[in-house]
Amino acid sequence: MRYGISQRFPTLKGRLAALGGAVLLAGLTLAPGAGAQTLASLPTVPSTITAGAPARAIAAWVDFCQSYAAECAVDTAEPAQITLTPATWNTIVSVNRRVNKSLRAVTDMEHLNVADRWDLAEDGSGDCEDFQLLKRKFLAEAGLPRRAMRMTVVIDEKGEGHAVLTLITDRGDIVLDNKTSAVLPWRQTGYTFIKRESQSTVGWVSLGRATSPVTTANR
Repeated sequence: MRYGISQRFPTLKGRLAALGGAVLLAGLTLAPGAGAQTLASLPTVPSTITAGAPARAIAAWVDFCQSYAAECAVDTAEPAQITLTPATWNTIVSVNRRVNKSLRAVTDMEHLNVADRWDLAEDGSGDCEDFQLLKRKFLAEAGLPRRAMRMTVVIDEKGEGHAVLTLITDRGDIVLDNKTSAVLPWRQTGYTFIKRESQSTVGWVSLGRATSPVTTANR
């Protein structure tokens, strides 16, 4: 049985309200301190990650897609890129901060006694991919194109598999992470990028030659 703060966040709708649903609307007011990171802080020359050949999906992602098909669907009619306006940037920064503060970080083994499971942190607890999946859900509900927000597998500073959310924008690829509330250009994360969800089909594409981790099971 899962544990955590399910009584505080019994449903996605309830957690959205608890996070402050108004934050997901255009022209929102940022949480205190969120305005410290501005759109102008991004590099003036956009940098994007080159997607390569199809790659094998993380096994836990395959299971996730069976339970949450809408979260994995790819609509090629959606924009493949997010146009960053001040309002859109504020939404991204606020959602990243609020989800990072609201969820309890715990590994799947500690939480569920399984090596790796992807979900939407329905009980208020989860590890890296659960944070990012919930952020994407909220951002999509705010009107950002899901196709331009891709779950991504990296090797982190500990040499472990880790999941982040890559936003493909007109200012370059930026990364949402539960290890920091700073929204960073991908080159500034210090991570080795392995693969991410495809923008054209339900599947994954390679981002480099490094060996892929089997799981993304750290906090």
